[in-house]
Amino acid sequence: MALTGRAPEPGLITVDPIRCTAHGLCAELLPERVTLDDWGYPIIDGRPLDAGLRAAARRAATACPTLALQLR
Repeated sequence: MALTGRAPEPGLITVDPIRCTAHGLCAELLPERVTLDDWGYPIIDGRPLDAGLRAAARRAATACPTLALQLR
């Protein structure tokens, strides 16, 4: 198997509950995988991201004001 030098595409989105302050931006930008609880904190759908959602997940993680949303 040849190495391409490229990192694998992120397959999961996670949230750091300590960093998160419930802005809710992640749910607005990635409603297919993020919902909010009664207090506005994200509930992440743990299924792997398909190729169609990776760009939206990247935007949501980049836009997170506390950088609590991460792609893995």
